[in-house]
Amino acid sequence: MISEVVLLESRAMRDGVAERTEVLDRVKGLSLLPDGMHVTTAMVAAYFEVGLKAIESVVVDHRAELEGNGYRVLSGAELASFKEASGIQSRSRALALYSRRTILNVAMLLRDSEVARQTRMYLLDMEYTARAQRPADNSVENGGMSLSDHIDQRITHVLGTTVVPMFNALIESSGEHRRELISLREDVEKVTQRLCAHHVRLRNLERTQGPRPFTGIMASIDGMNWREFEHHVAVLLGRDGCTDIVVHGGPGDRGVDITGQTANGRRLVVQCKSFAPYRPVWSGELQKFLGASFVQHRADLALFVATTAFTPDARAIAEEHGVTVVDRAALEKWSAGVPLPVLG
Repeated sequence: MISEVVLLESRAMRDGVAERTEVLDRVKGLSLLPDGMHVTTAMVAAYFEVGLKAIESVVVDHRAELEGNGYRVLSGAELASFKEASGIQSRSRALALYSRRTILNVAMLLRDSEVARQTRMYLLDMEYTARAQRPADNSVENGGMSLSDHIDQRITHVLGTTVVPMFNALIESSGEHRRELISLREDVEKVTQRLCAHHVRLRNLERTQGPRPFTGIMASIDGMNWREFEHHVAVLLGRDGCTDIVVHGGPGDRGVDITGQTANGRRLVVQCKSFAPYRPVWSGELQKFLGASFVQHRADLALFVATTAFTPDARAIAEEHGVTVVDRAALEKWSAGVPLPVLG
């Protein structure tokens, strides 16, 4: 994707999302050293499922940037003090440490890693959501414009996650036309905000034309962060008779977010994905859940609950292997009080 390339190539773009370290836990459980703050090079390589040389190469090429985000190498007395304080056992004379912010920085630089790619996709999702929620400039007359009821929200997605980042990269590298590029970028951002505002107005108009049975439910769910969404699903499971419910989301979740038992005693595991509506669940995410649910957790019933749709390939894999998918429409009904049939 062009937007991914811009994130890989533009330090300005990376700096703009460097604080969003919570995205690491949404992609995969991250194990930390006993100090609860750092990881080693080997642990970073394990997280991204690549070899040590891949991580070392990123450090060589971008050391100054990584150091600005918390990367450091301990040796001598400083290393001895760290070993004593943290309780780690190591005979090496130097130890490279990565903070969570450094790991996110690596994710935005590492090209040959599916985990890093997923991390970048989450970052772009979050940037799109944040951009869409910015208040629009309503100083221009509102009544003179009308948009079709079928406005494709991907227009705002492309503008927000592709066009604007491309301008950022061009501005960073351009001297001669910098002022013109900044002006053009501001124009594009205004268009994005206007489209988002029009979409909100259209949805409000639709609500006044007739009652929908579940009005407002998905808007509330879309406003949740990933942890709130997992607890929302846990509440729904309890409402439908499940017991021994435990929310595991975050580091150490072993590939599932919730475990429990159904009312008739079946072992239940659940994966929760709080995605933007335009971003579907892909087949690769279903495949990873299969291994975690049926192999590691020996589940009798596996649920994959998402705030979005599933691709046809993902649905085919789920059907073939007995995973129950709960997409956006099913989640809306379930949240409104309609029992989930498979929990029986």
